[in-house]
Amino acid sequence: MPIVSAPFDHPDARKLNDLVLQEYTRRYGDPEGDATPLDPVMFQPPRGLYLLAYDDAGRPVATGGWRAMDAARTEAGEEDQHYEDGDAELKRMFVVPEARGQGIARRILARLEEDAREAGRTRMVLETGVHQPEAIALYTSSGYVPAPRKFGHYRFHEESRCYVKSLRGISDVTV
Repeated sequence: MPIVSAPFDHPDARKLNDLVLQEYTRRYGDPEGDATPLDPVMFQPPRGLYLLAYDDAGRPVATGGWRAMDAARTEAGEEDQHYEDGDAELKRMFVVPEARGQGIARRILARLEEDAREAGRTRMVLETGVHQPEAIALYTSSGYVPAPRKFGHYRFHEESRCYVKSLRGISDVTV
């Protein structure tokens, strides 16, 4: 199954993004699905990467990306979202239902972690929710631990869960 780099606004990425937002709406009851502001430029190397996976028939079946996030240098009126310098944030990890259970998400996750590490990022961070137990299982089985404090757009939401993983040795970075 090929996994390729693509722009965040590629037609296949937009198609899968629409599906994941529908999934979030179904699971959380919020018609927006996910209101986190995302711009295609956030996923351009070397400060990010967006991946698409295709099945043998050439259909897009999975997606995932990372974007560089650093500690906020807040100005008046700007809110600190609790990222740390060197963070790489996972976004839009998704596998269509008919392709689940084949290890695609784990392969995408490994590629994203490696790329972020090569780009000099020191910690991978992600936000998910309590109604995504399969995502939580993937991340915890891949070495992610609950974040010491929540970060990002949904940091104040009760259903939100934040996880972190060092991209270097434990002595190199605080998780």
